[in-house]
Amino acid sequence: MPKKHYMIKLNPSRPTFAQDMTDAERAIMMQHIAYWKTYLDQGTMLVFGPVLDPAGTYGLGIVEVDDEEQLKTLLANDPASTINVYEYHPMRAVTPQK
Repeated sequence: MPKKHYMIKLNPSRPTFAQDMTDAERAIMMQHIAYWKTYLDQGTMLVFGPVLDPAGTYGLGIVEVDDEEQLKTLLANDPASTINVYEYHPMRAVTPQK
């Protein structure tokens, strides 16, 4: 079965989150980076990082998964999901041939 691609967006808990996160929030966000770096190295996460939108920074990623249930599990296990909110949308991604 072909893999499915999703755009994931991590919406911060407040517009100023990137500028004024607490030490506890920063620690969670460092865990968040380490969490997704593992999936980046495995090829499940294709790219991720903060989007420096002048209206407010948010996180963006593109994942390649078997199905939506796998995606939901990945998002639920991300430490950042305890302090921020994810939204996601399916994509028709064009990727390099493997």
